[in-house]
Amino acid sequence: MGSTESQALAAVRDAEQRAAAAPWTVAAVDALMALPLPELMHRAQVVHRANFDPCEVEFATLLSVKTGGCPEDCSYCPQAARYDTGVEATKLMGPDDVLAAARAAKDAGATRFCMGAAWRAPKDRDIEKVSELVRGVKSLGLETCATLGMLEEGQAQALADAGLDYYNHNLDTAPEFYGQVIKTREYQDRLDTLGHVRTAGVKVCCGGIVGMGETRRQRAALIAQLANLNPYPESVPINHLVKVEGTPLADQEDLDPLEFVRTIAVARIAMPKARVRLSAGRRQMGEAVQAMCFMAGANSIFFGEKLLTTDNPETLDDVALLGKLGMYPRGRKPGEEAASVATENLAPAAAAAGHSHGGGCGCH
Repeated sequence: MGSTESQALAAVRDAEQRAAAAPWTVAAVDALMALPLPELMHRAQVVHRANFDPCEVEFATLLSVKTGGCPEDCSYCPQAARYDTGVEATKLMGPDDVLAAARAAKDAGATRFCMGAAWRAPKDRDIEKVSELVRGVKSLGLETCATLGMLEEGQAQALADAGLDYYNHNLDTAPEFYGQVIKTREYQDRLDTLGHVRTAGVKVCCGGIVGMGETRRQRAALIAQLANLNPYPESVPINHLVKVEGTPLADQEDLDPLEFVRTIAVARIAMPKARVRLSAGRRQMGEAVQAMCFMAGANSIFFGEKLLTTDNPETLDDVALLGKLGMYPRGRKPGEEAASVATENLAPAAAAAGHSHGGGCGCH
């Protein structure tokens, strides 16, 4: 066995041991991120192959069931009411429109359907309505996910009782950088919501956004924070900042694309069994960077032309890219095309009702 292979296998054992017991330090993650890129990619790929089919990608679709009007001050978010971004506030979508969108997503190959609402914290009556949506989407045979803001214990339990599979609540960034991005919600508020979700027995979808002006060490601190959650999230969306005119981060300097790839790789190593999702910003990456992210261990994408309020790669472009790479959607055999991938399948009736569908920035 060559020395490089031995080192990679040692990295797998180390990742598994840390996931089981020893916490990841920021210094340890930072050291991983500083490795020569070929070595880092190799280690990430070995860890990935030990836990997943390296050619399989999960397709998830995110629908904004309640857009805009959020009272928070998240510096990246076009849905914040205090910023002039052209996003109009809407009411919660009705069950018929949501189910139409979910059927279209399933026909296009999605296996998970995520519903996002721009609330700081939902009211109990909102939870009742979302629970109805969850039950309807579950009846279609899709995994369900919701991102609704901060939850109380009883609200998390109500969603669990409705059959919710995942709850998304991102940490966004490292604790020490958080105050430069958000001031209307404390970091502990986010951790408390994640605790309520875990207690209710719902799986956790939790990640962050990179490219907001943080340092490499702060990106490492975000990954360490996520990896040290007990247990770490089952899904980890890594978002690349999408700069939106009218938000405080509209003129933020671009992040080096290879830094994003490094972030994906260390997320894979630190959280071996998590689905690491390429979320917002894929359209700006291009095919080559996305391919590198898949090689670094990403194995989930948001599928469809819209995220919550921003553009995503064209549906047919995603299918074509996976074809070029010899990769395939979760639940399908190698070489089998995604069923009904025509673009119109991901333009549900909800769009006609004035709602943006998709996902990505993970603003909650």
